[in-house]
Amino acid sequence: MKNVLLINALLILFLSDTYEGSVHDKPIANATSYPLPDGSELIDDLGFLGYVLPRVQHTRPIKKPKGKELTPEQKAHNREVARRRIVAEHVISSVTRCRIVKDTIRLWKDGLRDLVMEVCCGLHNFRSRLSPWPSSVT
Repeated sequence: MKNVLLINALLILFLSDTYEGSVHDKPIANATSYPLPDGSELIDDLGFLGYVLPRVQHTRPIKKPKGKELTPEQKAHNREVARRRIVAEHVISSVTRCRIVKDTIRLWKDGLRDLVMEVCCGLHNFRSRLSPWPSSVT
């Protein structure tokens, strides 16, 4: 199962539909329309290469060229992107704290897998609003 999340600071703002099997991130993002405000910044990973939203600044790590090394400036850029993306990784980890998300779900009724992910994302948002992480994380 796979979803694409849109995270702002510590809250999940958007959850895509659930896709089963080996689906790449970019086709999921292309099928999902979430309008971001003009001038906003989207920090994504290399799974979204080629995905472009108009009037939105995309920040991605720089891919290592085949047979070559990255320059020190490119490595510094990748470290900065990773430092900013770690917050999103912690949010995803908080969602998967509900084991039903990462274990095999044997519920076959239509829409039930989406509902499970929605509930787990809602629990994360509830937990982070109830006792937010320190502001030094953002």
